[in-house]
Amino acid sequence: MADSFQLFISFNGECREAVEFYSKVFKSDVLNLMTYSQMPPCPNYTVPDSDKDKIMYCSIQIFGCTIMLCDAPTGIPFIKGNNFNPTIVTEDMNEIHRLYNELKEGGKIDMELQKTFWCDLYGMVTDKYGVIWGFSHDSGKGF
Repeated sequence: MADSFQLFISFNGECREAVEFYSKVFKSDVLNLMTYSQMPPCPNYTVPDSDKDKIMYCSIQIFGCTIMLCDAPTGIPFIKGNNFNPTIVTEDMNEIHRLYNELKEGGKIDMELQKTFWCDLYGMVTDKYGVIWGFSHDSGKGF
């Protein structure tokens, strides 16, 4: 996969309904759908029963752009209208570090850059303007 700019949209329990609607409207297949109950075990996080059937991740293509969708897990503040996050996906780890470090200046770290079960490097920062940016290493292996 080439470097890309993607959009991540969070929902408050209605992701499954929304993704079915969007995939129909944009005639796009739903890709990589995973619920919270399907994620690998994590020693630092237990999925609440209320979240088990919620969507942790899925994506659709809209006019060549990957749109990623999920339900916000319990405990994460959800504000309708502020649930869109630009995400940088690249194979270049140096570029991820550069962008992450520059965008966090005057802002705050939401998630330190770290290895996850879906990629070798992922992190999130809220910049000084309140925009929450995601950064994801693309190893070319897919989700």
